[in-house]
Amino acid sequence: MNTKQQKMEAFGRLLDIMDELREKCPWDAKQTNESLRTNTIEETYELCEAIIQNSDEAIKKELGDVLLHIVFYAKIGEEKDSFDIADVCNALCDKLIFRHPHVFGDDAAATAGEVEKSWEQIKLKEKGGNKTILGGVPASLPSIAKAHRIQDKARNAGFDWDKKEDVWDKVSEELSELKDEVANLNEDKMEAEFGDMFFSLINAARLYKVNPDNALERTNQKFIRRFNHIEQEAKSMNKSLKDMTLAEMDALWDEAKAKE
Repeated sequence: MNTKQQKMEAFGRLLDIMDELREKCPWDAKQTNESLRTNTIEETYELCEAIIQNSDEAIKKELGDVLLHIVFYAKIGEEKDSFDIADVCNALCDKLIFRHPHVFGDDAAATAGEVEKSWEQIKLKEKGGNKTILGGVPASLPSIAKAHRIQDKARNAGFDWDKKEDVWDKVSEELSELKDEVANLNEDKMEAEFGDMFFSLINAARLYKVNPDNALERTNQKFIRRFNHIEQEAKSMNKSLKDMTLAEMDALWDEAKAKE
């Protein structure tokens, strides 16, 4: 592993390269916060995919791409005489110190649970911080991640089930209400009840320490593998999926399932 000095030198090298690119490369020179935004989202998802794949090599590569964007935004901020990368780092350091009084102050916290219990209250005291507990949930978060974050923040404020097992009564209640609206064929109410059902299931996943986004992506990948098997086998039989019966496709699905 690299020494701290080597790490500092590597970061300095990156800053020097960013300066040159901004000055000498026509593409890099014309970029703005707005033009980079969608690429940043894409790079973040690619990092998430590398994490799901549990590939250290891919994680290293994608972290580099995300770091490039951080340095890029800081360079644009510097050009506007608004902030630079040092300001970004110092603001982060100040925030970390403020949010960890049990490390840098006189507070005590022996467990992760004790830290989480006071986390939201500490954040509310921050200068320029969130005015409400849920105010820090980004509006642009994907819905599953947003629901999980909302529930997690509410939990840190003490709003949670006393017993995690009780959440299944809520899931059953929401399922019953959903079935009623489906039977009534009321599209608006069906959508609302599907939302309540998803929210309660995400809540259950959180309580049982399962990341719902990871769980759904795992199922997505499983479905892709099994459906690809059906498609490949159909091709080997010179058949189109449209020409196959559901029973034939189900048999191939079970075949793919048995191989896992």
